Amino acid sequence: MEPKQSPIMIQSDFDGTLTIGDVSFKILDEFTGLSWRTLLGDYLQGKISVNRFNSTVFGMVKADRDTLERFVREKAVIRPGFLELLDICRERNFRFVIVSNGVMFYIETILKMLGVHDIEVAAAKAIFRPEGMESWYEDPDGKRIEDGFKESYARRFLQQGYRVVYLGNGDSDFAAAKMCNHIFSIDSLTMCCLEAGVAHTPFSDLNDIVRDLKLLS
Repeated sequence: MEPKQSPIMIQSDFDGTLTIGDVSFKILDEFTGLSWRTLLGDYLQGKISVNRFNSTVFGMVKADRDTLERFVREKAVIRPGFLELLDICRERNFRFVIVSNGVMFYIETILKMLGVHDIEVAAAKAIFRPEGMESWYEDPDGKRIEDGFKESYARRFLQQGYRVVYLGNGDSDFAAAKMCNHIFSIDSLTMCCLEAGVAHTPFSDLNDIVRDLKLLS
């Protein structure tokens, strides 16, 4: 009898991976001006943690939730092949989880807009206040976490015995992606993988990934 294969888990980033462009950046540009981009530079250079960056810049957003959700529905652009990706995961019984450095409210808004209601999402939680949004990250155990958010989920999924397939687009995906069994990459995640000599499969739209997932067993 052949040994049973480990179950397959798809861990996917959201902004710039399942969407074209970064939804959080669009929100911040619209509702805070451009001053937040100085902090983005600090974050990208590793000077501040993802939680410090996110909580600070979204703390500048004073718009109410309805206004923000309306903006997101108007501005979000979904990468082609997203619904097809979800379909193949359901057909093949692959567990699909979005793990994003973005904020939960706008990911849920976009999924609802698409008629998608059964997706697991891990992202920053938020409370909306007139003086500015409060946001934070929690690890898989529900404990607040300062950094290494995506890695904490990849590590947990691997510990649970999954073969983890990672989908991502950015520098912030690399630490988690390189832990996983296979990487589908676009944009700067591809460059990170090339520079580090890490095996990966580039994609342009999500239908490229769908075609390859059909071959997994």
